[in-house]
Amino acid sequence: MNADDAPDSGLTMLTSAQASHLRALAAPYAQDGHLHPLDNLAHLCRKVPEEQWPDLVAAHFARLQQASQGGESADELLRGVHARLLPAEPLTPELAGALRYARVVADGLVFAYALDGPTSVRILTDSDVERAGTEQLGQAAYENLMRVPVEHDEVPVEGQATLHSLYGDSPFVASKALFLSAAARQAVGEPLPDAGALVVVPTRHNLVYHPIADGSVVYAVNSLAAYALGAHEDGPGALSPRVYWWHRGGLTSLTVIDHETLTFSLQPPPQLLGLMKGLVRLDRAGRLATRAGATAPDPAELTRTTAESIARLGQDPAGLGDAFASAVALAHARCAADPRAAHVDTWDAWATAVQLGSALFTGAQPQDCHLGEDLVRQLPAMSAEPPADARAWLDALYLAVVCRRQDRIGHLCQVPLETLRQDDTVDEYVLHWIDTLQTYFSRRSMDDVVQKLLATMQTSMPEALTHAPKDYVNRVDYQPTALFHRLVAGDHDAFAKALAEALEDHAGYWGASEAPRARVALGPLAMASLAYDHGFPVAQDERYLPLYLLNRERIEDIP
Repeated sequence: MNADDAPDSGLTMLTSAQASHLRALAAPYAQDGHLHPLDNLAHLCRKVPEEQWPDLVAAHFARLQQASQGGESADELLRGVHARLLPAEPLTPELAGALRYARVVADGLVFAYALDGPTSVRILTDSDVERAGTEQLGQAAYENLMRVPVEHDEVPVEGQATLHSLYGDSPFVASKALFLSAAARQAVGEPLPDAGALVVVPTRHNLVYHPIADGSVVYAVNSLAAYALGAHEDGPGALSPRVYWWHRGGLTSLTVIDHETLTFSLQPPPQLLGLMKGLVRLDRAGRLATRAGATAPDPAELTRTTAESIARLGQDPAGLGDAFASAVALAHARCAADPRAAHVDTWDAWATAVQLGSALFTGAQPQDCHLGEDLVRQLPAMSAEPPADARAWLDALYLAVVCRRQDRIGHLCQVPLETLRQDDTVDEYVLHWIDTLQTYFSRRSMDDVVQKLLATMQTSMPEALTHAPKDYVNRVDYQPTALFHRLVAGDHDAFAKALAEALEDHAGYWGASEAPRARVALGPLAMASLAYDHGFPVAQDERYLPLYLLNRERIEDIP
């Protein structure tokens, strides 16, 4: 392909030759000190023969000149100013000299102030900003922008991801990406999660975002990338073809553009990549309170799934992890209809989860797994090949503690910590917590236990989290650590108070969700079982703590 026939890197809707021609025609009009993006004009020009371009360009700039000559009063500027996102390409060095206040906010995007006039929009210059006052102008620009009306649609995509589309006639709609959490609150009634959102601003008239709250983010990123590229090329009002991460008020580009080949790739920054990995692992294990967990699972279907998973292990030992996850879900789900764990079917589900969790990390001899109603599946002999799945190890340990399987607890504590440290989906505090539990149950020095517990607490602070949502950590994942702290201190009153708070947080986190994990607070149940066995006065018949597991009355032998 001739270089002149290749798409232009800045005005991608035109060839390089056409873009050069348009820039030459527009150059004389750039002498007034104002910024004149050419994207909209380029979209118009590509639809007509080039011999008509001079007249089209002249008419375009005549309208701009007639619309705003500048010199507005400070009050007029404050009434009409809006925060505005602009494509970075048109900001030539000459124009940048008149817009020293403007700044690049992300790859391909520039923040500036724009005056919304009756027939056009004018980008404010340094003299305009000085006349209105920087602080006053910034506040007015934000308030005016947030008053811009938008339409909102929810767009489902593959993998149960949901995209939120904000759109409208105003040329300022996409600029709301600068304040995306506030815009999200306006549109859907709630702000963005701590992890932020993925967002695209293909044209000035729309933005599309996906809150980073669960594992569906991996599906959303590809859908957003495809949409942004297509909408940006279609125009008009093209802004950016990139995917951005909005986080704590800033925008970071995930899109890498090779300008020589005009190819696009997605390269999330390390922090976002860590978040995505953590969310996917948490989501697959059913630990996140998301819309996907809003409907109650069918215990009969979970029983069939678990039975089939066990039956396949003889031919496919690699399926043990999925079988364990299914058994854990079944054990929790049984407590929906049997919250005290009084029935034998409930005990069978918990016992099977213990068997599969132990086998996953420490291997197993052939043994029967009972799934209720005379349904029995044999777990074949399994070699000890512990996976790098730190939270699955915690599930296996919590289950063994609840079901009082001291031998299995001991074997689990012999799983090398180095193996679990290979799990790159968890925050550091999770690994410190495992180290604490292994040290405690291996009956090593209490000084060592306390030292490791302190490390767990220090690394679970909000500023140290890089993988798990803060709400999940604070209300669910950290609670066993808080309870263990009171347990080893021997403080009965503090333990009772911490247990009540843990159960309250569990209820608050899951809300009305029917997800299996909502039914039992597994970590607090394990710590309460330990406390009960150590003579602590643990409250009986608490919600989320199955009574007959807590007080050992339902505990039977496990093959």
